[in-house]
Amino acid sequence: MMDHKDIEELIGKVALGDRAALAVLYDATSGKLFSVCLRVLKNRSDAEDALQDVYLRIWAKADKYAVTGHSPMTWLITVARNLSIDRLRAGKQGHVDLDSVGELVEKRPGPEAASIAASEQRRIRACFEELPQDRADAVRSAYLDGTTYQALAERFDVPLNTMRTWLRRSLISLKECLSR
Repeated sequence: MMDHKDIEELIGKVALGDRAALAVLYDATSGKLFSVCLRVLKNRSDAEDALQDVYLRIWAKADKYAVTGHSPMTWLITVARNLSIDRLRAGKQGHVDLDSVGELVEKRPGPEAASIAASEQRRIRACFEELPQDRADAVRSAYLDGTTYQALAERFDVPLNTMRTWLRRSLISLKECLSR
């Protein structure tokens, strides 16, 4: 399992055009990013296509990544989520040629990685349970399903700025909970 410094280093190498670093970054992060794409697009084939686009975008935009002390996975997940939402809204189902990036091979996580992922999943669920139910539902809808803030405000019958505040405060609470 790679820590955030290893991933930051890989992103830096990708920014310098290192194809091998992209392949290692893919191996280390593709499972998580695929799940983000799948959660938004709700179709395995579309999520696989989106995942290819995600790594093309990472290849093209790695030089824009700034080390801030936050997890680099946050940046990668944001790229995957935003691209998937864009594809969903545009109705794109096209295939992207990866010849310019090199061959990327998906590897399934081993037992240790699966155990770590399950442990992290339990931590995240526990933190979500600390939020009021409506706030937790709003965060899941916004950041996992791609629901717009406006649609959430209408669904929960609150003003748009109130929804933004809910989401911001909920994310802060989740971050504090996960850092304990």
